[in-house]
Amino acid sequence: MKENIIPHNFSVSQNERSDLKEQKPMLLWFTGLSGSGKSTLADALERALFQRNMHTYLLDGDNVRGGLNNNLTFSPEDRTENIRRIAEVANLMLDAGLIVLASFISPYRENREMVKRIVGYKNFIEVYVNTPIEICESRDVKGLYAKARAGEIKNFTGVDAPYEPPMAADIEIDTSQISVEDAVSLILKEIDDRVK
Repeated sequence: MKENIIPHNFSVSQNERSDLKEQKPMLLWFTGLSGSGKSTLADALERALFQRNMHTYLLDGDNVRGGLNNNLTFSPEDRTENIRRIAEVANLMLDAGLIVLASFISPYRENREMVKRIVGYKNFIEVYVNTPIEICESRDVKGLYAKARAGEIKNFTGVDAPYEPPMAADIEIDTSQISVEDAVSLILKEIDDRVK
């Protein structure tokens, strides 16, 4: 079947799309436990980029699982497929010249490495939201930790499923120690350094 798939080469290139938008496409990948502040940071960063007239799109775990990946469970195999699909979507968005923000627990190093391979290492900024689990659990904004502790949710990261922290994230943020505004400033500096 795959031998019959022949990609078409279109005349408008990624560089032309990027030049039109006057920006460098990149993927900012927010990883960390549920409740760590990934989505809050990604949302605030997107607002800051939007105010700079940058063209962005934010992909978020629950939003993607409610649509594109609604047929996947939280088994290790389905978690891998979830991240693979997200990486492929992000890669298409990079080809469109966008700055993509992706907020996903993405607990396995191997899966995050797969994302880097798909989108290209030079296009990838890893933001490790390293908020202690005690803080994440005390927030429990969605009530998921309580359900996991009660045995109502299986394979919940940090409770009965592992989280493998990045070995060398580009940026590491503990949202219990730094404000959202200061965290966004740190990430913006990394972005600015990448486009020089």
